[in-house]
Amino acid sequence: MAATARALTRLTARTAPIKSTPRITATHNARLSLQRQAFQSSSRRGYASGNGVKPSRTGYYATFAALAAAGGAGYFYLNNGGVTEMKKGSSGETRGVFTPKKEDYQKVYNEIAQLLEEKDDYDDGSYGPVIVRLAWHCSGTYDKQTNTGGSNGATMRFAPEGDHGANAGLKAARDFLEPVKAKNPWITYSDLWTLAGVCAIQEMQGPSVPWRPGRTDRDVSMCTPDGRLPDGAKDQTHLRAIFQRMGFDDREIVALSGAHALGRCHTDRSGFEGPWSFSPTVVSNDYFRLLLGEKWAWKKWNGPRQYEDAGTKTLMMLPTDMVLVKDAAFRRHVERYARDHEVFFKEFSDVLVKLFELGVPFQSREEDRMTLETLSG
Repeated sequence: MAATARALTRLTARTAPIKSTPRITATHNARLSLQRQAFQSSSRRGYASGNGVKPSRTGYYATFAALAAAGGAGYFYLNNGGVTEMKKGSSGETRGVFTPKKEDYQKVYNEIAQLLEEKDDYDDGSYGPVIVRLAWHCSGTYDKQTNTGGSNGATMRFAPEGDHGANAGLKAARDFLEPVKAKNPWITYSDLWTLAGVCAIQEMQGPSVPWRPGRTDRDVSMCTPDGRLPDGAKDQTHLRAIFQRMGFDDREIVALSGAHALGRCHTDRSGFEGPWSFSPTVVSNDYFRLLLGEKWAWKKWNGPRQYEDAGTKTLMMLPTDMVLVKDAAFRRHVERYARDHEVFFKEFSDVLVKLFELGVPFQSREEDRMTLETLSG
């Protein structure tokens, strides 16, 4: 059922760009109607609870335990350009050095993409959205003033960062990637998580996102303090404070918010409930179209204040979503992206590259970024 619903939403997720106005047209309403039918007829998948979940250290310690047990068989040296495997002979001499190349990262990408296709029993039929959330949350802790946080380190492996409220439920994403890490111990967690985010975006019909390795894994002492990620219940002042701390402007804030076309909220994690779009496993500009084209009202329930669409009452928006149309400086970018998905895809890709590279002391050049091929076609 999940695969069928996902195929239908992919078929109906794209329309020709609307050049003249961001107003929702009859054509788009027909497309959304098809998406509503597919979304409402598909069964809701189960999901791992985020309550009381501790970050998984199993893979991290198991890797090094296995290396220690291997004795003279080999060892791994972590450096700023990636991970180098030094193979030793019985007398201790170095036989060769493994330097990862593009094809090695493509192999890792392919393994992640294959798992995304095979494991379709999560939420709305894909682990893709929660993988994107992992990549975003491990990167979005960056502080440009102190040059701390960001994807370099993968410190969400440890408490307390893994237990921050904003990271509830992300153990599911980290555990999903553990088999890939076990098969490819040379790649750092911080490179793996961001590469997985790129893979998820591209395999969910999103834009190509150039990527480069070079992140190192850090210890628990480098965990970031709580409060560096957005709180969906706040206003535009909070939103700007969070993103400007990382170095993003209004246009980039709105572009990154477009990721809310994916996935859903869970009451046992954030307290909020529901998806933002009718095709939560397909990257599209529908988030912006729905913000402008649907009528939104406060949801009547016992949970935190959130909005629901007046028509089907199956979609949701957070207060931080609605400020994007209430604030004039934000709204003009919402309208641009609602008019033309190609413009959104281009700027969304650019801002993801920036997000995933915040604070990383690369030895490689920007020209060395690689574009990895999709499996979904």
